[in-house]
Amino acid sequence: MDVEAKVDVFKKIMAEIITEDELRTLFETKERPLAYDGFEPSGIAHLPLVYKGIIIEKLNEIGVEFNILLADSFAWINNKMGGDLEKIRRVAEYFKELWKPMDIKVNYIWHKEYFDNPEYWKKVILIAKNHTISRAKRAMTIAGRLGNDSNPMAFLFYPSMQCADIFHMNVDICQLGLDQRKVNMLAREIAGKKDLVEIFGYTGGVNNKPVIASHKLLPGLEGPKKGEGYDENEAIDKMISSKMSKSKPDTCIFAHDSREEIFRKIRKAYCPEKVVEDNPILFYAKEIVFLKFGSMKIEREEKFGGDVEYETYEELERDFREGKLHPLDLKNAVADYLDKIIAPIREHFEKGKAKALLEEIKTYEITR
Repeated sequence: MDVEAKVDVFKKIMAEIITEDELRTLFETKERPLAYDGFEPSGIAHLPLVYKGIIIEKLNEIGVEFNILLADSFAWINNKMGGDLEKIRRVAEYFKELWKPMDIKVNYIWHKEYFDNPEYWKKVILIAKNHTISRAKRAMTIAGRLGNDSNPMAFLFYPSMQCADIFHMNVDICQLGLDQRKVNMLAREIAGKKDLVEIFGYTGGVNNKPVIASHKLLPGLEGPKKGEGYDENEAIDKMISSKMSKSKPDTCIFAHDSREEIFRKIRKAYCPEKVVEDNPILFYAKEIVFLKFGSMKIEREEKFGGDVEYETYEELERDFREGKLHPLDLKNAVADYLDKIIAPIREHFEKGKAKALLEEIKTYEITR
């Protein structure tokens, strides 16, 4: 696959690339660039983690290697699982099981190994010395927190630590969700300070700056919400505020939902007839179904037009906008495809180590 084709794969998936020219240069100079993503272990997995796996699968296919940071120390700071580190690490082991049925290759890294490393903390402090308290507060939205003065002091370490991860892993691409862009932009600014780059020994990215490739955020089933102040950019703020949340189980698809439960939730979802903007069901069709399968078949009775198969999302969107595709037919098709993706995960957790982990995690009290 040539360089332009690889860049096109990124453009198809990502909400934002900073910068596209640097990404192109990266593929011209490195056969297997290193990207990273990570997550805080935080209870039962939902659709965004499955979506993340599909993205990794597609990027693996074009030669991108992945570090997945199991952010146990971040989850401890953020008081997930009541701040119980052992439970946090058990949840991380469960998350690792989740991707086993998917065709992805990643390197798992426990963040606690960095947390206990003095060289890592040297990077954290140097980064903290080179940005402000105000900047740290604004960037705290990466942890799902707004930067107010009632937060624990420990939260202020979060942005500098996440920024240090990038240099400590020597990654080329920060491939996280759009809600993480603030800390990634901070990393690019820090990388512009050549004296720090030399101290860090960072050689990733292009001209010692990481490329930022931010994927889109899956919206909740309830439809769009007003921005809650997570980002100064109105569109990004709205996307972050509307993303699927495990705290609202009826508007969230979980990785272990039954076929019946998936259909029940999807059929109740926000999907007004002929309305394309902020339509979560169309979003899942484009960003999950077409990304995973390349086409989409709608099965319906002959009196409603019979079966139709769409080779591109644009064709499907056009028919929906023009009223040629009914919301219920679209919902049923999306639910069926989501079930095809989730079914192997469900089956994996019906036996052995995976089943025992899931049953254990279900007993934990989930804290935010």
